[in-house]
Amino acid sequence: MSTAPPRRRFGLGLTGLLLSATLLPLSGCAGPAAAQRGMVLVPDFADLAERVLPAVVNIAVTSEQVAQLPPELRGTPLERYFRDRLRNRRQEVSGAGSGFIIDPAGFVVTNNHVVGNATRVVVSLQDGTELPARVVGTDDLTDLALLKIDARSRLPSLAWGSSSQARVGSWVLAAGNPFGLGGSVTSGIVSARGREIGAGPFDDFLQTDAAINPGNSGGPVFNMAGEVIGISTAIYSPSGASAGIGFATPSDLARPVIEQLLRDGRVERGWLGVSVQDLVPEDGRAARRGVLVAGIERNSPAGRAGLRPGDVVVAINGERVETSRALVRNVAAVPPGQTVRLTVLREGRERELPVQVGRRPGQG
Repeated sequence: MSTAPPRRRFGLGLTGLLLSATLLPLSGCAGPAAAQRGMVLVPDFADLAERVLPAVVNIAVTSEQVAQLPPELRGTPLERYFRDRLRNRRQEVSGAGSGFIIDPAGFVVTNNHVVGNATRVVVSLQDGTELPARVVGTDDLTDLALLKIDARSRLPSLAWGSSSQARVGSWVLAAGNPFGLGGSVTSGIVSARGREIGAGPFDDFLQTDAAINPGNSGGPVFNMAGEVIGISTAIYSPSGASAGIGFATPSDLARPVIEQLLRDGRVERGWLGVSVQDLVPEDGRAARRGVLVAGIERNSPAGRAGLRPGDVVVAINGERVETSRALVRNVAAVPPGQTVRLTVLREGRERELPVQVGRRPGQG
């Protein structure tokens, strides 16, 4: 199934969080004198940073790509000469990113766009140790990747937290490798939840006021308990530099993906084979809640089950669905081959259709 993402200008792959340094009228976070004045200092993140940083890593990647003609030569008499010289010539390209150890055996989480088509990946620990890494598996749709490094001893690791528990205004700490400078931490708050930025059908980002920069991609975002509740992924930036709006993949979305990669080396998602859209109000009247089936692919699970264009899906296994994104996510979470019960509205009447979910194309 597909749903058209909104067209917005976002810069993917630049990440971090902004350190706040001001006095806030909060309660219960400071000493007696500050509390009596009704003012408190920004939390001291030193203990938290000391505890989590050993499990945060820097990632250096090397990849090969076809040599490109310099822009200044395009349209000049030298263009043809250099195109002939550069034809089929490949060049090495280096990049840097961040990640974190999620298992003491040496499994490292990062962004898929960090490793990309890398021919070589090197992970650097906080003590400076450099270890070659192999890519266990990747997932384009959530921009996640799992790496494996081999160390002589068990490594420090981090625990997942629940992103659903993060409230707007909650303090967060981020760590990573901005501009390749090495382990750095920044702090900020959760600015918003459930952001859709046009990155894909599973957009559900935490927004932070993070100072996000190149090299921080794939780094963890922590709650105050030191649990990973997000993975720094993208920023909104008209200039390419931080504008104070950063996005992190929430842990509740990332964790099952990483667990599948750890177990199987790939992610399999359920698929119906329909294009869907949200219902829109007509003539100023409120639209009926549900998801309109706009089209059905030939020989798809939905087609074989008898679903028709114009049907309105209102529930999956008895649970109501009101948006196309919710339908896509719920179906994607169903293992291929399993049967679900769709409640659809057709010609003014509700009926139930059993559908055996297929495997999303491109996943084997």
